[in-house]
Amino acid sequence: MGIHDASIEDVIARDSLRRLVTAYSRAADRRDLALLRSLYHDDAFDQHGSMFEGGADAYVAFVEKAIAAYETTVHYVVNMSFEIDGDEAEGEVHKINYHRTHGPDAYEIITGSRSLDRYARRNGEWRFLSRSITLDWARRQPVDPSAYEDFAAGSPHGKAGPEDLSYSLLTRFVRHPG
Repeated sequence: MGIHDASIEDVIARDSLRRLVTAYSRAADRRDLALLRSLYHDDAFDQHGSMFEGGADAYVAFVEKAIAAYETTVHYVVNMSFEIDGDEAEGEVHKINYHRTHGPDAYEIITGSRSLDRYARRNGEWRFLSRSITLDWARRQPVDPSAYEDFAAGSPHGKAGPEDLSYSLLTRFVRHPG
């Protein structure tokens, strides 16, 4: 099948997969661990290099501990490629990831990575079956506090959890109970 020969089922599957991988970013950045867990099948496996390797429940516990080191994280999904075969699919998801630590000597880590994913549709719902992360590049730099005041003056700063402005303005985005 060519790139322009997609069936309606293929279009629906690709949209579902796109929503899945972007929901991952929202879950991580808003610290919505219940949402994060809901994106994985019970028998899923996640591998974040030497930092973590294991099942979905253990991965969520790892994320909870890992993100506590950061005041803010932002995971931007920039490219997605999916190959679908019935109720199974594979994806390569390109991301730019931003992490800012706490405190007066805070620093920013900005990385380019790819998630190499396997997905399964069970009971009509696509979820992660496995995720492996590969790092393409990284940059670390001190935080420049004045930059946060110079750009988009007057814009509220994003927050990691439910205090984020999105929860009060986007009422259709419900925080999953955790």
